[in-house]
Amino acid sequence: MTGVIILAAGSSSRLGKPKQNLVFQGQTLLQKAIQNALNSVCENVIVVLGANAEMIQPTLTNQPVPVIYNPDWQEGMASSIRHGIAELQQSIPTTTAAILMLCDQPFADAAIINQLVQKKSASPKSIIASAYDGTIGVPALFDQSFFSELLQLTGNEGAKKLLLKYADEVVTIPFLLGDIDIDTVDDYERLGH
Repeated sequence: MTGVIILAAGSSSRLGKPKQNLVFQGQTLLQKAIQNALNSVCENVIVVLGANAEMIQPTLTNQPVPVIYNPDWQEGMASSIRHGIAELQQSIPTTTAAILMLCDQPFADAAIINQLVQKKSASPKSIIASAYDGTIGVPALFDQSFFSELLQLTGNEGAKKLLLKYADEVVTIPFLLGDIDIDTVDDYERLGH
């Protein structure tokens, strides 16, 4: 069973307001990420909030997913990964893999998530990553054999550390729009909404 962890605890410092609440195609970026995950073949979706949680939480009242709070969000991405993996292991112990995704990649839709899961079932590899713009990254699926290492990440280390460390275990899917993420006002304006 594959779970999805939506990492949405960042402070959006370059944007100056919570990117999770930016509206795109009639939904906030975080609502869209949740919907994409729920529309996928994955049954379990967890959202990790941190900075600005009090401004973001009200937009999630009708979302049928558990929302957990990361009190260590200032440490960086690693703390949200640790909280998400720990929650997945505790609440759904039958989880065999986890997909890490961000809320600021608006085109990470259900089809991309499904491709990660399908590729995993068809491949002997333990990590399935998205390939875009000459790099690999999230959304990325990690077999449970990597959970202990994900739980040991610190600071601003994201999953990229494991993608590089275990390059032999990684297979990719193409995600042509994966390089579109929202970090600044200009990024958001270019997106059109």
